[in-house]
Amino acid sequence: MNFNGKSTRDIIKRILDYLFTIFCLVLLIPVIVILTILIKITSDGPVIYSQKRVGKNGKTFSIYKFRSMHTGMEEELTLISGKGDKRITSLGRFMRKHKFDEIPNFINVLKGDMSIIGPRPEQQYYFDQIVKIEPRYRQLQIIRPGITSWGQVKYGYATNVEEMIKRMEYDLYYLENRSSFFDLKISLYTLAIIFKGQGI
Repeated sequence: MNFNGKSTRDIIKRILDYLFTIFCLVLLIPVIVILTILIKITSDGPVIYSQKRVGKNGKTFSIYKFRSMHTGMEEELTLISGKGDKRITSLGRFMRKHKFDEIPNFINVLKGDMSIIGPRPEQQYYFDQIVKIEPRYRQLQIIRPGITSWGQVKYGYATNVEEMIKRMEYDLYYLENRSSFFDLKISLYTLAIIFKGQGI
């Protein structure tokens, strides 16, 4: 079934995204309040920062995150970081391990820029570098990017273009096989990563 170019699956996914986001934001109110206070008292700068990413149909949008780096560092083009990166604050390191820094991504879901499940969006610079090497990467832009993805849970964090291309294979698999059951599977994997603190 199709409604103005949108499949029933896409409509159901959007409704579930919205409901799940509202549920999570209400549930996480205490965490949000505590993190807001801790970020303000442990380092200078804003609590939330935004950065341009490439989304659905190649349209750029501002992604929101809790600031996990020292003030000004988030603006650097080489934002992609790994373990031991000195730009990350002590609190930021904890937030990244448990994915707490990505809680403001739920704002993007409510705005329609993102979905709960979908390929992680990249900066325009890295997007351009990837498609020069692997044009299939453009296929991922036919759906909304996500807070978490099959590539994220199976491959992990990508710190350079080569790793992004390797992770792409998992996201292309998701694109071809996406379903509500697959989304649930990815959600459970993500919860395990959060509780085990296996982020970066």
